[in-house]
Amino acid sequence: MEPVIQEETTGCGIAACAALAGVSYGEARRKASALGIHAANTALWSDTEYVRTLLEAFGIPVADRETPFESWERLPDKALMAIKWRMERGRPFWHWVVFVREGGKARVLDSKKGLTSNNRQDFGRIKPRWYIAVTDQ
Repeated sequence: MEPVIQEETTGCGIAACAALAGVSYGEARRKASALGIHAANTALWSDTEYVRTLLEAFGIPVADRETPFESWERLPDKALMAIKWRMERGRPFWHWVVFVREGGKARVLDSKKGLTSNNRQDFGRIKPRWYIAVTDQ
């Protein structure tokens, strides 16, 4: 699995879905748009419904609920994670990333443009709040 770089400042959810689906950002953006999902919609930044809808459209099953983060070791092999969680004007916001464990090696696929590497293993610097498990396909 490879990271997908977000092409819009607020497109981390679309990019995370693209990475999980193995498609380009453009393809994920087109599918999202057809579903009425747009990166500029601030609800996308603080509601899981939109990424869940897009993942369902790609045929990617996920857990029904969010799970509080406890440790990197306890994560499933694939998860959509909320990091940089914060409250702004009484509303939660976060940045979407993908956690993946392949061949015994764990990494975080971060779509943020401008990172030295979008394959992150600096786990001490990443502060997940919760995650949505990606279930077996």
